Amino acid sequence: MTGPSEETAGEQQSEQAQEPAAMFSEERTDSTPHPGTGPYDAQPTQVVDPPPQGAYQPLPQPGGYQPHYDQNLPPLQPPAQPQPQYPAPGGYQQPPAAPAGTPVPAPGAVPVAQGLPQPASGADELATAHLVKQQKRTPQSGWRKAVYLGTGKLVNPGESPADTRRRELIARVNQPLRGCYKIAMLSLKGGVGKTTTTTTLGATFASLRGDRVVAVDANPDRGTLSQKIAIETTATVRHLLRDADKITRYSDVRSYTSQGSSRLEILASEQDPAVSEAFSENDYRRTVNLLEHFYNIVLTDCGTGLMHSAMKGVLDVADSLVVVSSGSVDGARSASATLDWLEAHGYGDLVKRSVVVINSVRPKGSSVDLDKLAAHFGAKVRSVCRIPFDAHLEEGAEIELERLGGDTRLALLELAATVADGFGGRV
Repeated sequence: MTGPSEETAGEQQSEQAQEPAAMFSEERTDSTPHPGTGPYDAQPTQVVDPPPQGAYQPLPQPGGYQPHYDQNLPPLQPPAQPQPQYPAPGGYQQPPAAPAGTPVPAPGAVPVAQGLPQPASGADELATAHLVKQQKRTPQSGWRKAVYLGTGKLVNPGESPADTRRRELIARVNQPLRGCYKIAMLSLKGGVGKTTTTTTLGATFASLRGDRVVAVDANPDRGTLSQKIAIETTATVRHLLRDADKITRYSDVRSYTSQGSSRLEILASEQDPAVSEAFSENDYRRTVNLLEHFYNIVLTDCGTGLMHSAMKGVLDVADSLVVVSSGSVDGARSASATLDWLEAHGYGDLVKRSVVVINSVRPKGSSVDLDKLAAHFGAKVRSVCRIPFDAHLEEGAEIELERLGGDTRLALLELAATVADGFGGRV
């Protein structure tokens, strides 16, 4: 006979025995929610700690709907709290945070420092300078050349600063040129070496560049430009204009010019002053329009008169102007008056692109301060160049660059490089 307490204990044992069977019955699946009475009730497969103080609570949804917390998911994490900033010891400054939108490197990627040289691309890696070992340039003058040749080219001390300077000037002379560049050589005073400068400048261009260079004698007073090289033909600019309709190829033009050893070609003027006076502005424009189809550089040896009929055509088509002055006071005054006249008659832009040449026509230096003279012209024009006295130029005969002194050839090279700086329209 059992009492009430024993019956109660028996019922509890039978209920406990049935609970495991009910929990693992076939009717239950993984998608069926586990029984529970609250979001923080512990389940057999999960232990949930009580939320910390100040834990994140979801905001109430509109309409009074409260989202149901899935007990299969991990507990909600509170939002990250800003960390207090403490001053670093020793004055160390924390690096600034990266701005928004900065790409984050992938895990394991090597960061690339900003502002440092990056590895060469495939094309740069195959460049000649990258693959071929650079050799010293062979010396061209001085004791370095003597050592180089004396040792059978076994010891190469490299080029001298003078050789480096000359190579840089030659590179400037050989600047690329598109179309035809027209240079007007001008001077109001005779005897300052304008025709000589025209010949030497043109010869320097022709000897270094691979394109064609021609000098035109536009002096109405029986110009002497054609006497600066060996004469190959008696044809003049007048004959060229007469046969302009028959000229279609370079070989046709070549029959009207004489060519020197430097490859400079010269188109002579009429030797009769009465005929050359008829050389008008229209005649000059027709001449240049014909020559620019076959030549890359055209130099014009102008006369001493600015009011000559052809002078307006010369100035209108010129890309650059070279004003020649002697180192004397009267020569400098004439050159300065030429620049002033050009500015007063609407050629101010041409004056700014001009180059003044101070030509030494005497073997001994005068008492004139050439530095002050150069500073005077330098305030008006783009550049000022000096040509020293040379005994070969004083002869007045045919000019050969090989017979010029080293200082004269270097000065002419600097003049040609200065004029060539205007080929690209940068100055």
